[in-house]
Amino acid sequence: MLAAWAIEALFGWPDWLFRSIRHPVVWIGRSATTCERAFNRLTWSHKARYSAGALSSLVVIAGAAFVAAAASHFLPDTGTGTAIEAVLASSMIASRSLYTHVLAVFRALCEGNIEYARSAVADIVGRDTNEMNEADIARAGLESLAENASDGVIAPLFWGAIFGLPGLTAYKAINTLDSMFGHRTARYGAFGGFAARLDDLVNFVPARLTGLFFSMASFNWKTFQIMVRDGRRHRSPNAGWPEAAMAGALGVRLSGPRRYGDKMSADAWLNAAARDPKAGDIKNGLRLYSFAMGIGALLLASILFIGATS
Repeated sequence: MLAAWAIEALFGWPDWLFRSIRHPVVWIGRSATTCERAFNRLTWSHKARYSAGALSSLVVIAGAAFVAAAASHFLPDTGTGTAIEAVLASSMIASRSLYTHVLAVFRALCEGNIEYARSAVADIVGRDTNEMNEADIARAGLESLAENASDGVIAPLFWGAIFGLPGLTAYKAINTLDSMFGHRTARYGAFGGFAARLDDLVNFVPARLTGLFFSMASFNWKTFQIMVRDGRRHRSPNAGWPEAAMAGALGVRLSGPRRYGDKMSADAWLNAAARDPKAGDIKNGLRLYSFAMGIGALLLASILFIGATS
């Protein structure tokens, strides 16, 4: 996992490789779409659709884990095999791409190009960005940075460190299923319910770890206090922890009411007494993110060292 993270941080998933073979998440998504089209019948009862979604999710997750386990099994037990496995694992970590996407939002705001900033932030959030001002865009970028630091970096590494490539791949399948079907809509509310609950479960520890890393990177005890106080106020049982830590570290307020389609949510503020974020806070957030991920890397390296010497 440590080698995989280093490869991803240095090279990401190159465009030429994506054009050639796409990406493992694309393959997982296609299998999930096939199952959804076959078994998500709107005429079925809520219970039947939930059961069909649960079975479909388990098939996709098990299939992804099986392919990863087979790849691990047949790779040679040498440095070359470890290197190949690290390259495969690197495809399911997103530290570099997350940094790049959020940096694009910061640069657009610094250039005063509000339309491009809205477009850039729309690539990483699911809410309506058409009417966003600078504070809204900065808030959305920071929230995405905090949440995806957990979902896209710490969580896959956490499960990969425990269960190897199959564990990392299974987590990525769960997260992909939740992203695709874990929405409270007429089409997916029942079918995606199992995937959404499973995603909450597997992100429980990684989300809190990520918040802890942000707190440590801030060198401020108050950041940890704000995370503990406000993390549970978020609509998500997990996303609030890294977001509250980010808000406390930067001295801004995050979350709060936002628009999804034609509806306004009444989400609680995290670090409510603080000011709204500005473009410069995104730069500070990226610096905090880099430092926090460095702490995570040191933790992995420490585990490796202890294992090698014990």
